Amino acid sequence: MNNPNAGTPSKPKAVSSSQPLETFSKRKRGVFQKELQHMMYGFGDDINPLPESVALMEDIVIEYVTELVHKAQDIGSQRGKLSVEDFLYLIRKDKPKLNRCSELLSMNEELKQARKVFESDEEKLRKVFETDETVE
Repeated sequence: MNNPNAGTPSKPKAVSSSQPLETFSKRKRGVFQKELQHMMYGFGDDINPLPESVALMEDIVIEYVTELVHKAQDIGSQRGKLSVEDFLYLIRKDKPKLNRCSELLSMNEELKQARKVFESDEEKLRKVFETDETVE
């Protein structure tokens, strides 16, 4: 059982990500540091996690989001545009994630409607006050 390759260092394996390694090294580090620290604390880590841990989490998150966006672009390019449904399609098998995204999207829609109502009510009040001032 003599292996001619035994004891020799192996070559580094190619990165399986669709994004070249250079792109990750060129990006600005620490963009999501504060948010990730809070999230890590919320999931049971120390209130001040190690900077290396936060950097690793940031790399993992950015790689995941980048891959998800690339896959969504591939799906969207068949129709000619990228839409929210492309992302929902990609996470359709992860029920908790799909449910949370659907919940956030519906809350976003409710907020848009509330802002629209608030702005129209504000505009009506402004007109009422303007007419009152001109009458006096």
